[in-house]
Amino acid sequence: MSSSAAALSEPPSADERGRRRLALIGGSLGNLVEWYDWFVYASFAIYFADSFFPGDNPTTQLMNTAGIFAVGFLMRPVGGWILGRAADRHGRKSALTLTVTMMSVAALLIAVAPTYGQAGYFGALVLLLARLLQGMSIGGEYAASATYLTEASAPGRRGLGSSFQYVSMTCGQLLGLGVLITLQHTLTSAQLTEWGWRIPFVLGALFAVVVFWLRRRLQETDAFKEQATGEDAGADGTRGTLKALWEHRRQAGLVMALTLGGTVAYYTYTTYLTKYLVGSAGMAKTTATLVSFTALTLFAVLQPFAGMLSDRIGRRPLLITFAVGCTVGTYPIMTALGSASSYWSALGLSLLALVIVTGYTSINAAVKAELFPTRVRALGVALPYALANALFGGTAEYVALWFKNSGRETMFFWYVSGCALVSLVTYVLMPDTRDAALSRAEAGAGAGGGADTGRRPAAAPADAAH
Repeated sequence: MSSSAAALSEPPSADERGRRRLALIGGSLGNLVEWYDWFVYASFAIYFADSFFPGDNPTTQLMNTAGIFAVGFLMRPVGGWILGRAADRHGRKSALTLTVTMMSVAALLIAVAPTYGQAGYFGALVLLLARLLQGMSIGGEYAASATYLTEASAPGRRGLGSSFQYVSMTCGQLLGLGVLITLQHTLTSAQLTEWGWRIPFVLGALFAVVVFWLRRRLQETDAFKEQATGEDAGADGTRGTLKALWEHRRQAGLVMALTLGGTVAYYTYTTYLTKYLVGSAGMAKTTATLVSFTALTLFAVLQPFAGMLSDRIGRRPLLITFAVGCTVGTYPIMTALGSASSYWSALGLSLLALVIVTGYTSINAAVKAELFPTRVRALGVALPYALANALFGGTAEYVALWFKNSGRETMFFWYVSGCALVSLVTYVLMPDTRDAALSRAEAGAGAGGGADTGRRPAAAPADAAH
């Protein structure tokens, strides 16, 4: 047994536990700010839609802003490719620092974008450019943070560690909703529509400065350092390349298929939920926002518990439970939400939906990272995930509004169920990844545990040394 493997087999020291806590905090807080900036666009769209797109039809205005929201997703594969490659070649830490810098610049662009009355459609163009930059940043952020949080977690606790990605994602959205609720109670609707919607984007840029400083203090993961300083590190010119990813195309296909149902369900019950409660259930904007805020708070609390559960029973049982629940439950839940007449009924139904979605969100980062060897792990997580999000996650809100505008709103419910069904088939057929070794040291220490995961624990280091 090597010295690194022996170290893994021993209980972690106080310094090691402190390092892992810092990694968890740094990776999570940075992710929180990234997703705050990303989601705050959707949260405040109901206030700034008519500032950039004139007209008398509120649904059409929201469709235009939702279209730009979806366009931002088109840049996620580009960001996933460029920044995923950077994370595999130069380190997870450097990629994480770069993504938060890009997001700060994008938030500032939105904050100062001129309205239609000030500069015609030039303001919408600035909005579009900012969303493209945000999309590129998020495309890299997901991969870098998913890989970093998974690699930085102790073997046997990766489900718990990676669950904080969606904890931080959801807290970012909660922070955005909290800012929205605060502004709704301190500014008039006219003030929010005229200039108040710019405030959250200014705050996002300031938050990013703090996170930039924090991420500069993070340490690189052991798995990447092992790969980067190995005997063949200089000779391996394929690290983080599309050529290397092509060698693992089956795993890349699995990432796309397992993401499909999860991303559509997540965006349906998070970013689209407030608009659905306002536009279809006829609920007041403030009440709908409070429903989303409360439901998402409890949703965030659930993530670590589900992550810990997956560390005990495996990843597949949670994924299958999510897919079954989403396939059969979306139509009745969305139909009931469309006629919800009170805060409590809407909250109960929203929580039911988000409990189901937790089976995917709590562990998907770990599952994807566990499918790939170190030399292509960030790119392997990033690119297929970003492609699935661009095609399905980013368009979910637009598809929902399109069905609503055409008078066939219930067809969207079947669309969500169908996407979940595709993922269900994938979950049933794919191997469980819980016991995969992420490095030579883990494999040498017996971290794999001997389960048949489809990536034999002893084989992962050999892949990494390709």
